[in-house]
Amino acid sequence: TEIVNNHHAVQAWDHVVCLIRAEMARRGVHPTRTVVLVPYAQLMQQARSAWLRSAGSDAPDAALHSDGTVFFMPRFETTMNWSHSLGGFEPAGDDLRLDAARDVLTAASLLSRAGLAAHENVLGSRLMEAAWSVARLAAAQPPANRVQWGLQLGAALAADLQAPVFAMEAATARLAVAWAASSGYPSDPVFAATPDLLVLLEGFQAEPLSQALQQCLGERVLTLPLASSAANGLGQIALHEALDAEDEAQRTCACVLTHLAAGRSPVALVAQDRVLTRRVRALLAGRGVPVRDETGWKLSTTRAAAGLMSLLRASVWNASTDAVLDWLKNAPAFESPALTKAEARWRKLGVREWRAVPREALVAQANDVLGALQAPKPLASWLAALRVALQAGGQWQTLLPDPAGAAVLDALRLREGDELEFADVAARMSLSEFTGWVSQTLEAANFLPEHPAPTLPGQVVILPLSQLLGRALAAVVLPGCDEVRLPVSPEPPGAWTPEQRALLGLPSRAELAAAARAAWRYALQFPHVDVLWRQSEGGEHLMSSGFVQELRLSQAPALADDPCVLRPITAQPGAMPRPTGQALSVTRLSSTAYEDLRRCPYRFFALRQLRLQESDELDTELGKRDFGNWLHSVLHHFHETLKVTPAHDL
Repeated sequence: TEIVNNHHAVQAWDHVVCLIRAEMARRGVHPTRTVVLVPYAQLMQQARSAWLRSAGSDAPDAALHSDGTVFFMPRFETTMNWSHSLGGFEPAGDDLRLDAARDVLTAASLLSRAGLAAHENVLGSRLMEAAWSVARLAAAQPPANRVQWGLQLGAALAADLQAPVFAMEAATARLAVAWAASSGYPSDPVFAATPDLLVLLEGFQAEPLSQALQQCLGERVLTLPLASSAANGLGQIALHEALDAEDEAQRTCACVLTHLAAGRSPVALVAQDRVLTRRVRALLAGRGVPVRDETGWKLSTTRAAAGLMSLLRASVWNASTDAVLDWLKNAPAFESPALTKAEARWRKLGVREWRAVPREALVAQANDVLGALQAPKPLASWLAALRVALQAGGQWQTLLPDPAGAAVLDALRLREGDELEFADVAARMSLSEFTGWVSQTLEAANFLPEHPAPTLPGQVVILPLSQLLGRALAAVVLPGCDEVRLPVSPEPPGAWTPEQRALLGLPSRAELAAAARAAWRYALQFPHVDVLWRQSEGGEHLMSSGFVQELRLSQAPALADDPCVLRPITAQPGAMPRPTGQALSVTRLSSTAYEDLRRCPYRFFALRQLRLQESDELDTELGKRDFGNWLHSVLHHFHETLKVTPAHDL
């Protein structure tokens, strides 16, 4: 197995720890009075390991506990972990929670109080997204100065959007800043903390809260750039140009397996494209490779969320038969054989709308479940009714043991008693409004699958490009390095204009581009790097990223061979099947059936004896012929009516 301890990340950590020790010795600061803030949570263990590795039993500041095994060490934290450990914060009232389930409701309430209730459906999600985008900046303001900061920004934004055509944008911007500025944050207790030494390890981008702490604590702060501590040359880079998305996924999986076969572990799989990454993860799972996913995916894309949404779509008064069938097939309480027979009858009748389906026992059972999800009611009552419907349909029992299902229940507060959190929301919601709230909540939440043990041999770690920083990895596989997924100049998130971003203090396009370039250069320093991109997507030609083009011009590395290994397969001719149909006698034979028998006995056997046929569609798309017939009917009606009652020119 390749030893990763000589990797530049380990050397960088050793260098950083030496600098921290030297500064502590110079100031005479004890480790327990020192806090080291790392860029993200996964680096806390890396930092602790580096500290213990450099301590040694004879170190002057390595005071041992009574068991003689644990050294005193600084607190290695992220800003979020440090805030939670200090405690003392409870959100209240209209505080921004960064939780869509609550913030969607608060945004609607703020719009109503601002006289914009008529535009709630349009501006609600925009207001929440705008407030979220400035929340980190607001949290970086000391609590005593935050309101004044918000008033100044609100006035500046109002002056920037004075034209009447920007009235809605101006109102949304002012509300977002006011909301963020009037909220409390879990990080507020850190402004009252007084460590003797605060060490800020900088990543590729500056953290607003870290900058604020540097201003508050002054000389007690030491800033160390973690990225520049490992300025090594390029590693062994292999470039792979795939034909399309599937070819790129296959090659990515092959690259990972090649590294593992060579004893290089752990391997980083960078999540540039979530769809491609999930495909690669499925391929690796088929080979039994343990994967640790640190990025996750949207909760709304999980099977558990899709099953719950199918119940809400089936509950509308004008639900289609297809929508209800989709829910019934996800509800274990409905007997599968009976449902299959009922579906065949409904398709034969061509009943498009569920309310027109003939009444029978299965229909009555389904309507009993759906009936409780139609009348307007407060949010807490909606959640209780949805829980009862999930239990009656048998979906509740499938959600509980599923990690994604449990995440759905927690995000929507569907567990017994959790709905009381919304007891203060007295407004009655319609089914469409409740469905919109559920959809926004699931869309805003992320699902992180259960991680295998971090020390598992042959492990693959899925992470973002920026979180390669400080990680000890034997190899890096970078798929999705095309012009769309890895742009040289990333598009700034959110709806803020460049002038507004500068006014708010959000990173500019140039700053985002510099951070992306720094992350790219850092990734190329790992010992083994595979860079992959696709030539086409959706029938359109796709170019490689500007970073890849620059690399090919400067270093001129040749394209690597296809890492996929073809397996020789011995040809094994099979005997033609010879079905017999003595038990499926045919009593009558039409001319069409005889023609089927003459042309293809297998077709005759399938259609006439087994009586197999395609399911009739209940809701088909309209074709050009349908539109043409409608147009001719309308014109015919117009001309015939014109003959009877001619219109006189005025």
